[in-house]
Amino acid sequence: MDFHFTEYQATVESAVMSLADRFRAVPSHQPAFHIYGEALDAEIERAGFHAVMQDSDLAGATAACVVMEFAKLPPCVEIMASTFIHPVFCPDAPRPLALIEDLHRPVRFLPQAKSTLLVQGDKISLIRLKAGDVTPVESLLAYPYGKLSKGAIARAEPIKGNADELRRLWQVGIASEIYGALESALNATTDYVTQRHQFGKPLGTLQAIQHRLSEVAVTAHAIKWMTYRAAAGGSAEDAAIACAYAQDAARQSAYDLHQFSGANGLTLEYSLHFWTYRLKALVSELGGSGTQSLRAADLAWGTT
Repeated sequence: MDFHFTEYQATVESAVMSLADRFRAVPSHQPAFHIYGEALDAEIERAGFHAVMQDSDLAGATAACVVMEFAKLPPCVEIMASTFIHPVFCPDAPRPLALIEDLHRPVRFLPQAKSTLLVQGDKISLIRLKAGDVTPVESLLAYPYGKLSKGAIARAEPIKGNADELRRLWQVGIASEIYGALESALNATTDYVTQRHQFGKPLGTLQAIQHRLSEVAVTAHAIKWMTYRAAAGGSAEDAAIACAYAQDAARQSAYDLHQFSGANGLTLEYSLHFWTYRLKALVSELGGSGTQSLRAADLAWGTT
């Protein structure tokens, strides 16, 4: 794919990376399954990066870049819904924004959210959250999770908007998050196999490990460019394909990266879980890769 940012987009990308650089260090305090970046979230909002979708000269591809870069960081923040969906569907609602399609499942970022969008069939509803609306749920999946109270659900207000378009943006957002997490997981693993010695030499010099790490690197780049294509082109089919590929590939890649990290990959002191366990959460969102693949097939060939 021949893709280049405009000078304007490149300037925004540089500003995003400059902010992200301040938060790349893995926190040294008490190990945890996840760390929510409240300071990072405030800096992103102050810089106005959530608003790129409202600028026609930036729009989808730049939004994907914003999500990718902040998804690479050790602290997690609610970036995808606020960047891709909030400016389009509920710009006046307070953020952070949580997205819900299945009321029976815990929802990412719900404990931090001030609003949530409920997507059911072709209908979209907005819920402005109040104290007591959310019950936090413990999880290993490196994100904060919560469940919504029945009282909050009862206050849902229908809003105008195309649910299929919301799902398209959601798919692009998921693929963007997967790329960011996978890229950081790959970098952490590459550093580890470079420093860890076995049989008198670094693990990274073993050809079998090199080959499989190369496959993960190729996969990550494929996700990146498929996501940019979907984000820039606005095609529902491209979005479904990018999300399906990212979700399917992330599962095997996360397994490989943990295997190369050995016992270290099973500890909270080692940073790998920040990204691989986010991948484990993202592969099931919006119904998983099977749902996206069926959606892509239906868009390409129609219902048979």
